[in-house]
Amino acid sequence: MTAPALRIAVLVPCFNEEASVATVVSDFRKALPTAQIFVYDNNSRDRTIEVARAAGAIVRSERRQGKGHVVRRMFADIDADIYVLVDGDATYDAPSAPRMIDALVSGHLDMVVGFRVDQSVAAYRPGHRTGNWMLTSFLSAVFGQAFKDILSGYRVFSRRFVKSFPVLSDGFEIETELSVHALELALPVTEVETPYYARPEGSFSKLNTWRDGFRILGTILKLYRSEKPLRFFTVIGIFLMLVSIGLAIPVIVTYLEEGIVPRLPTAVLSMGLMIVAVLSVSSGLVLDTVTRGRREMKLLAYLSQPAPVRD
Repeated sequence: MTAPALRIAVLVPCFNEEASVATVVSDFRKALPTAQIFVYDNNSRDRTIEVARAAGAIVRSERRQGKGHVVRRMFADIDADIYVLVDGDATYDAPSAPRMIDALVSGHLDMVVGFRVDQSVAAYRPGHRTGNWMLTSFLSAVFGQAFKDILSGYRVFSRRFVKSFPVLSDGFEIETELSVHALELALPVTEVETPYYARPEGSFSKLNTWRDGFRILGTILKLYRSEKPLRFFTVIGIFLMLVSIGLAIPVIVTYLEEGIVPRLPTAVLSMGLMIVAVLSVSSGLVLDTVTRGRREMKLLAYLSQPAPVRD
């Protein structure tokens, strides 16, 4: 059992979840009797607020549209020792929460991700499954192997993770940013298998496989640029150098054979590309120093918070 002394907050971002939010609140109330359950409404046009309040949740609102904005507000407003982040669509398994919290506390971890095991064909659409696999593989190649399900919306965090995490994303790419933050700081994390169910009747997904997939991929690239600038700009620099050399070889050969430079525009283009390539590598070196400073600041913020411990 989870120690009563630990303050647990269940965070439920919602947008038009009238059909499912009461079930989510009720299930987590049973699974975590001592926890406070916060429902943050994100401009719902249905009765999400009334239903959540009637179910016993603490209801607040975030006017800026997007899950990232909601998570930023929740992390800033709520003070707890352990945070449980779950979607309001009743697809995640509330009874798994105590097991995930126990894994976090007993393992001295900072994040536990609910690795989704679908319980029906309708729970996990093939397009989403394929997209998740592709994005997870790409993230592993870029930042290192650590997760099998980076897009899971069911996570448990320590206080020091939450209070050191600068939320920059606006939408559903927030899950990717959470995973990269853990990888960037080499935080102790794990995944726990949890059942994943289909949405209840009357509840509809707001996800678009292609649109949100490209947004998440763009987020990974932006995070790669900001967190691994030396690699990012060095790759660009090497590519430009190779193009420059390829353009310069015929010009140099002609000059050595005939003593003239008949293709002056090509020579100028080659020289310009080489200058840009050198500038790209130089920018990577400078930004790498800046990134190290930012990483140190995040680590100091992380270390300033106590880890959750049992009495």
